[in-house]
Amino acid sequence: MQDNTKTRRKPNIRISKSDHARLSALANTVAARNPEAADELLAELERARIVADGWVSAGTVRMGSMVTFKPDTGDRKTVTLVFPGDADISEGKVSILTPIGTALIGLSAGQSIMWTARDGRRHELLVLDVSQPAPEGDVADRRAPASSTIAATIAAGV
Repeated sequence: MQDNTKTRRKPNIRISKSDHARLSALANTVAARNPEAADELLAELERARIVADGWVSAGTVRMGSMVTFKPDTGDRKTVTLVFPGDADISEGKVSILTPIGTALIGLSAGQSIMWTARDGRRHELLVLDVSQPAPEGDVADRRAPASSTIAATIAAGV
């Protein structure tokens, strides 16, 4: 009996303040068209620990994360968690509004969660690995070309 209680309890999750705000707005926007997905996402957001944007570890699933997980239904899978407009299953891009996308948000490597598929069946997945894309427009990225340009200029003796 104790094992059943453990598997039914959802793991602790962390979500950045900015992801929380964007995902809350998304859920509220789609609530009329897709109430089940919106309710599920809002429930996850409600139970999440909201942390400052810089305080979410690289090993935590956020929007844009590439996640490798092992479902109870078969072989490991790797997907990228995206907003609905960017979803493309043929490219491994899974929408946050899918049941599995909602289940993944905020998890870290080593955590597992029970989730309900659209057909009503319950499944469990185990997160094996999480990686983050290079931040677009990051200050460090913008400085990199300038630094390398300066280094090249110095090396050329100009």
